[in-house]
Amino acid sequence: MATLCRPAVSVPEHVITVEETLELARSRHADHPQLGLSLRLIENTGVRTRHLVRPVEETLAHPGFEERNRLYAAEAKARVPLVVRRALEDASLRAADIDLVIYVSCTGFMMPSLTAWLINSMGLPSTTRQLPIAQLGCAAGGAAINRAHDFCTAYPEANALIVACEFCSLCYQPTDIGIGSLLSNGLFGDGVAAAVVRGKGGAGIHLERNGSYLVPGTEDWIAYDVRATGFHFLLDKRVPGTMEPLAPALRALADGHGWDVSDLDFYIVHAGGPRILDDLSKYLGVPPDAFRFSRATLTEYGNVASVVVLDALRRLFDEGGAADRARGLLAGFGPGITAEMTLGRWSRTP
Repeated sequence: MATLCRPAVSVPEHVITVEETLELARSRHADHPQLGLSLRLIENTGVRTRHLVRPVEETLAHPGFEERNRLYAAEAKARVPLVVRRALEDASLRAADIDLVIYVSCTGFMMPSLTAWLINSMGLPSTTRQLPIAQLGCAAGGAAINRAHDFCTAYPEANALIVACEFCSLCYQPTDIGIGSLLSNGLFGDGVAAAVVRGKGGAGIHLERNGSYLVPGTEDWIAYDVRATGFHFLLDKRVPGTMEPLAPALRALADGHGWDVSDLDFYIVHAGGPRILDDLSKYLGVPPDAFRFSRATLTEYGNVASVVVLDALRRLFDEGGAADRARGLLAGFGPGITAEMTLGRWSRTP
């Protein structure tokens, strides 16, 4: 049975606090007609600190799309190997044991993907299959787990490496002053993560069932407008309410597995914002504390896109995990509007 092992996570050294974010918004957009609303929205995200790959002053100076994409590639190559090595150690595997590498990111572009560089530079076999996922946004963390699960189900002796790399700050656009853009300037952070799914052995979550769901007619609610200056983030004001149509999809996945989604032992979900977690608590009928790991990621790191699910799971591991055979749900939410969902049991014995 495929087992999701402990993720390794790293965030950059440059930190910006919510107080600094609010002051920057006041100074740079003093004449904005909806400044007060923007400040309240940023305060209500629950984000206290975020980590950036470049100092704040460099982040605010837009050097052009070409330079930003160069920085993305350089920072990815500098920061990803550390989490990959730690993830392999936590899974008790070597690089030579990997059969599939899945790379998820929506904040920069490389071709060939970073997967090719990882194979060449970190000793993965030349026969390693590559699966880059670039356009699922925040849902890609869940999608990576699901595709690794599918692969290890098809090839029970195989192992899959998941890498998530998100430098949201490199997508900052100083000319975008819509409410959604100003909110995103105080919400998104940077980070990288890696985790291994083992076809055999390993301690962690035994993956049992996965599924996807797309909310009809919402494909333009979260999107990129790609221009000469790079990726311009578009966020519809209806996005915070998407848990109402997504919660039944989570329930249906659990029902199909003979589980009650309101009566599981742990929940690891993407924390796009506090209302996402509050609504899930309401619609799934679980206490707010059930999402404490996701909320901690949001508070300390902000929305780190595809990295969030892996970091929230890392926090569960750090707390000592769950009881053996405990049942849980993992879910990532992103553009589409898409949910990538997983059910599994905790296993303490490799």
